[in-house]
Amino acid sequence: MTIAERQTQPDPQDQPDPRERRERPEGPDARAWAWAVLATPIGPLLLAATDEGLAQVVFHAEEKTAAEAVARLTRRLGTEPTAVPPEAPGTAAAPSTPRRAGHLAEAIRQLESYFAGETKAFTLSLDWSLITGFNRRVLRELAAHVPYGTVVGYQNLADRVGEPGAARAVGVAMGSNPLPVVVPCHRVVESGGGIGGFGGGLETKRILLALEGVLPQPLF
Repeated sequence: MTIAERQTQPDPQDQPDPRERRERPEGPDARAWAWAVLATPIGPLLLAATDEGLAQVVFHAEEKTAAEAVARLTRRLGTEPTAVPPEAPGTAAAPSTPRRAGHLAEAIRQLESYFAGETKAFTLSLDWSLITGFNRRVLRELAAHVPYGTVVGYQNLADRVGEPGAARAVGVAMGSNPLPVVVPCHRVVESGGGIGGFGGGLETKRILLALEGVLPQPLF
């Protein structure tokens, strides 16, 4: 597991504490954030959190993919990731710890529990700011009303948000999901019984559905 940290250079004696300056976003709309990579049965997941909550989950976060994701998030959030105390993941956050560190630690804890077959529902604070409009509305419906061990069709999900002609757009929304696994787009399948597509790859989708008991566990 790795935590993004920025290295700071010593400032002249009378300058403000660089640790304080590092905690402030760099522009009027920028948001401080931090990230970690978590090893899981479906490969490494990059997790990014702001002070609002978990903001992104990225599949297959080997070194190159992780670096690209961090660069992309730096552009979208308007600032580079800030330092997080190394002890934060998996431990109780101290009162002085930035909220993003606490959100990141709790996401790691709950995801580890999920992949161990223990957690059936995530109770994480989520930052939905990386997605808007119809896509956000569909994903919120999915997160709230399609529980562990169940599936829903694209058409059914379109009906649930009052857009019966938008089954194809639901598929686009699933592909734009910034919070896969936690917001369970793997539970959306074709009405005719097909598994449907998945941004993390069909094998990953099969593993997640098998973990939740929807599909049989693979023999090998």
